[in-house]
Amino acid sequence: MLREPACQRPANSDAAESGPWIAPYAFVAAGLFCLTPYATPGLALGLGIGLALSVGNPWPKPIKRSTKVVLQVSVVLLGFGMDLSAVLAAARQGFLLAAATILLTFVLGALLRRALRLKRSTTILLSAGTAICGGSAIAAVALAIDAAEAEVSVALGTVFTLNAVALYLFPPLGHWLGLSQIQFGTWSGIAIHDLSSVVGAASAYGQVALQTATAVKLSRTLWVMPVALLAGLLVSRAATGHGKAAPGKVSVPWFVGLFLLASLASTLLPAVHQAAPMLQGAARIGMTLALLSIGSGLSAAVLRGVGIRPFVHGLALWLVISVVSLGALLWLGAAAGH
Repeated sequence: MLREPACQRPANSDAAESGPWIAPYAFVAAGLFCLTPYATPGLALGLGIGLALSVGNPWPKPIKRSTKVVLQVSVVLLGFGMDLSAVLAAARQGFLLAAATILLTFVLGALLRRALRLKRSTTILLSAGTAICGGSAIAAVALAIDAAEAEVSVALGTVFTLNAVALYLFPPLGHWLGLSQIQFGTWSGIAIHDLSSVVGAASAYGQVALQTATAVKLSRTLWVMPVALLAGLLVSRAATGHGKAAPGKVSVPWFVGLFLLASLASTLLPAVHQAAPMLQGAARIGMTLALLSIGSGLSAAVLRGVGIRPFVHGLALWLVISVVSLGALLWLGAAAGH
């Protein structure tokens, strides 16, 4: 289950006991808003943080218990939106580049962790969000490594902020650099965190860029579950080595298998594939509600304890991956005579 840091509990308890009378109504209104098409994951996270810092969380324990279940179900439902045959075809073309950039991100994340003195779980979340697919990767990996709610909230906030910057920054940069449609689509699929921002930036560049970016980003989502599983195994073994778990006990997240089964069902069964948009919509709503509840756990005390270092970590990772992937694409283009 997503853990809650000790410094967070008193703040939430106080909010529940002495918070303003309007707090329950505000949270219900926010939850209903998350059911509408106007709500986005980033907006829900910010709304939860705003409510936590202003009126307090009226139901910290029930919200905490439900968050993990909602996240797990949402991650599994995301699998129904993946056509494995199409995504595998795209993955084969860019496998080496994807593997190299993902590995580079995690290695750099580990080095920055030592320099910035961050927790292991925080750096894993930021690295996964940067390397693969933003909020979806963070949610899946957070469940696998049993991350604290505050760590998840900070990682998501960092990723969503950088997403917004990339959405508006990448298209003019691509034109200034003279990138082709395919080059820009590939760069966007690698360097922009979430699929929504990838689609937004690439659609502003051109139809070919949009198709390329979508294929590249979807192919990278194949790495979510292997990375989540590996992260869970590594964290479990590290905890065992420090006496924090029973010897030989390794936690394997059950939703990994269900995610892959959902993807396989969507690929092989026409009826399931036709229902995929509805299931994806349910996943979006579930993820949005989960982010609202995660944001509601980020109290002022937790924010003071976190500081700016996680954002510096995420920003550094994003800048390095953006520059390295762009340089590789320009070099490949020059070598091909483009």
